[in-house]
Amino acid sequence: MATQLFLTTRRRFLAQASSLTAATLAAPWIARAATPKGKILETKVISQQPEFYHGWSTVARRQNGELWVSWSGGRESHVDPFGQVHAMTSRDEGATWSWPRVLLDSATDDRDSGVIETAKGTLIVTTFTSLAYEAHLEKGTVFAQHTDTGWVSKAMPPGQLAKWKAAHARLNDAERKAELGEWCIRSTDGGRAWSTRIPTIVNSPHGPIQLKDGRLLYAGKQLWTKDRKIGVSVSRDDGLTWQWLAEITTRKGDKGGSYHELHAVEATNGTIIAQIRNHNDANKGWTLQTESPDGGRTWTEPHPISYGFPSHLQRLRDGRLVMTYGYRRPPYGNRARISIDHGKTWSDEIVLSADGRDGDLGYPSTIELADGTLLTVWYESMKAPQLALLRQAKWRLQ
Repeated sequence: MATQLFLTTRRRFLAQASSLTAATLAAPWIARAATPKGKILETKVISQQPEFYHGWSTVARRQNGELWVSWSGGRESHVDPFGQVHAMTSRDEGATWSWPRVLLDSATDDRDSGVIETAKGTLIVTTFTSLAYEAHLEKGTVFAQHTDTGWVSKAMPPGQLAKWKAAHARLNDAERKAELGEWCIRSTDGGRAWSTRIPTIVNSPHGPIQLKDGRLLYAGKQLWTKDRKIGVSVSRDDGLTWQWLAEITTRKGDKGGSYHELHAVEATNGTIIAQIRNHNDANKGWTLQTESPDGGRTWTEPHPISYGFPSHLQRLRDGRLVMTYGYRRPPYGNRARISIDHGKTWSDEIVLSADGRDGDLGYPSTIELADGTLLTVWYESMKAPQLALLRQAKWRLQ
């Protein structure tokens, strides 16, 4: 009996080990849950302004069934001085989408945008402001393509460079620095009117979540402080004000500066799970995970889940968790994993898309529709049109 058990265990280990990539074998042991199957029902482009570059979107479903997508629009490039926060809505489960509208347009680059509806019916949209384009302005270059080894830049034509300089000159140096921050805006009337910007202390692409105790919890990074901590801020007044709650410490050997682009979810057992994009050399491009058993006050040491970034986390009505993330290696696209045990283990990958032109894509987010179908939205540069657009996939777990 003991010999048979040993041989069975050994065969299972060798079968699983043979399917692991070199990067996985270099990481600590990663538990895998049983792998569900995903059936892709439809994939299509949903953006409607090919003259703009679309980036870093988030999708949310309101209590009344209306869908919202927000993103950074009005752009020419992955990095430029023109970024605005755009949004559009759907009242037919993503079959059609409204014409985009501008929610926020500061005099610098408004980037990644998250959106949620709170239990009180308040819409909250997040973003951050950036001057990362200044390095390109000085060189007269612009990002052209993202390969699996990094970004490729090209020289800007004189007319484009003149536009960048004019946009940059809207503010002086002191005014531009004062614009830097992590922000949210609120709407209490279904998105018709919006507040002025509210500082959120941290930022991440997909914004905060609401906990069952009513608090809003925002897992992210302090972008403009000296130490640039990662951790969580909370709001106890429906997003009107935010307070720092706790730092998430790095694991031994990692540099904290390489941790960013977090997202969190509260499992049905009360555990809060946060996932982190990691750019340390040992696990570059991997998603790490940390857990909090006490409402976000303390966090476990981060540990690796898989290659791919950044992740978005969603709890389904049956309690299962879905993580979706971009895959910036050939074949470029987006993937998902499922957890049936409150995030302790994750399934093997479900491929949502694998037809990307290059690595300028991803940041997918996922919601569950009324009939249990899942809808995932992401941004992507394709062969045509020239600038990045928004795509969605409807899919089912089997």
